[in-house]
Amino acid sequence: MTYPITGAGAVASIGGDLDEVFRSLCEGRSGLAPLRAFDRAQFNAQQLFEIDDRPAEGLDEPGRATRFLLEAVRQAAADAGLPEDLAGIPVLVGTGLRELRSLELWWRDGVPFGADELHFENALRSRFGAVDTHTFAGACSASLYALALAWDLLEQGEAETVIVAGCDVVTESMFGQADRVQFDPPSSVRPFDTERQGTILGEGAAAVVLGRVPAEGRRPRGWLRSVAVNCDAHHQTAPDAAGVRAAVRQAQERAAVTPEEIDLVLLHATGTPLNDRTEATVTAEVFAGARPALTGVKSLTGHTSGSAGLLSLIVALRSLETGVVPPIAGLTDPLPEGAGLNLVSGGPLTGPLRTAQVNSFGFGGVNAVAIVAGAA
Repeated sequence: MTYPITGAGAVASIGGDLDEVFRSLCEGRSGLAPLRAFDRAQFNAQQLFEIDDRPAEGLDEPGRATRFLLEAVRQAAADAGLPEDLAGIPVLVGTGLRELRSLELWWRDGVPFGADELHFENALRSRFGAVDTHTFAGACSASLYALALAWDLLEQGEAETVIVAGCDVVTESMFGQADRVQFDPPSSVRPFDTERQGTILGEGAAAVVLGRVPAEGRRPRGWLRSVAVNCDAHHQTAPDAAGVRAAVRQAQERAAVTPEEIDLVLLHATGTPLNDRTEATVTAEVFAGARPALTGVKSLTGHTSGSAGLLSLIVALRSLETGVVPPIAGLTDPLPEGAGLNLVSGGPLTGPLRTAQVNSFGFGGVNAVAIVAGAA
């Protein structure tokens, strides 16, 4: 089976909707900026990919992850022609940290915050009337994990329409943890480059609407052909080539496509030494003899954690719609393991595109890969 993707929405540091995000990626506009809400004197790193919505520098407020999630869901539902009332439609949310930043502000500054606000169920019910809602905290691959569960709901006939979303904002505790392990903070994110120094966190939310059949009179954004998820449990943070390879192979087999039939790959591409090397090695092996265009978004959006996989999937859909592939910003000297790969750099690539693969690999060895096809 394949299922139509009937709507999409996105919010990131580089744009407030899908079109602006995609345009920024193609034009090379970065969301990297000096820290806005954290005390810079406490950290070595001084930059983040934050969404610039706070009232003033140095001030922070609770509920930002929820706000971005609701906006992405609103955009996707409107794009799909759904009513304002989403009662009866399951909403599955993948996230890394939920509303942990709000909890930090409550603990440190006494900002009012209730335990029932840590997840997103009450906000989704209040805003959209959604009652069948689920939050999955699963780090970097969380939103594609949620996508796999949505596939299962459609496959089993448990729902006619499902909304899948992902969201995260940067918390001070997570930023501090990253700051302590990166003694020389990277000045930029340079995925698949020999000079890459690590990743930088970012904020964002993304959402898609899936259906069992296309909406009457509306052209879908694209088609979801498969989602594969596994957990190799190899290491808490380090990727395992065998687990990554298995997820990629399984996604392609379930979609009944060969590597030669895939025109585009949205790489996980974190800009970290081990992740990029592992992903490059597996990609070169799987696509030996094939030449799909390869790109990634984190050099301009940062690593948006729970929303990262779905944000990449939405970019893939936009590329399939337009025939334009945004480049990997900052890539000048590809790492040796990527020799021979068709890494898009320097400027957008244009040409006919029919099928795309989206990679998302998370902590604990949770690997998720999706295959999508264009609407035509």
